[in-house]
Amino acid sequence: MHQNRVIYCEKLGVKSEGLSSPPFPNVLGQRIYMHISQKAWDLWLAHQTMLINEYKLSMIDKKARDFLMQEMEKFLFGGGAEKPPGFHE
Repeated sequence: MHQNRVIYCEKLGVKSEGLSSPPFPNVLGQRIYMHISQKAWDLWLAHQTMLINEYKLSMIDKKARDFLMQEMEKFLFGGGAEKPPGFHE
C-alpha cells in the first residue's frame, strides 16, 4: 500500500504531502523533494508555464532553461520570483 509522505513545506510554511520522487537527479532535486510539498510544486508548474508563454521561451535554448531554474529556486525557496511586466491573470 502506498503511503503519502508528509513534509514541512518551506514555500507554504505548513505540513503537507510531499512529492513522490525528486523532480531532478541532482542536489536541487533532492532539496525540493525534502522541503517542497506537492501543492507548492503544482504552483511552481503553473508559474513556470506562465513564464514560458509570456517570455516565449524555447526549452531547447540553454539560457531559457537556466532562467527557469533560477526562477524556480526563487519561487520555491524565497528571493521573489516575479511575473513578467504587464502580466495580468
